[in-house]
Amino acid sequence: MKFEDFAAKQMLETVNVPDHLSSREKHLIGIAVAVTRGCLDCSGSRIRWALESGIPREAVMQAIDVASAVNAGVTTKIAVAGFQKEMLRDNCPDGACIVGLSNQ
Repeated sequence: MKFEDFAAKQMLETVNVPDHLSSREKHLIGIAVAVTRGCLDCSGSRIRWALESGIPREAVMQAIDVASAVNAGVTTKIAVAGFQKEMLRDNCPDGACIVGLSNQ
């Protein structure tokens, strides 16, 4: 089985055709998605392509920092929503956290 046999190959070729985003923007978005998804091969390739295309290392690093910060924010918001959904107490008196309903 080859990558070329899958629809994803055609999708990747299709999204690179429109000119609404610059090549630089596409590279940085690709890096952000690859590192967020945890694909080591994709991340490495995309970082190399971006650098080879002339994007400064600092811009690549900032794209990764932005992706990391957005993911941290999402993770925190989901955790807070989980606490709220389960109506768990949001304080720990004297450093001891006891699981219990907030209305008790």
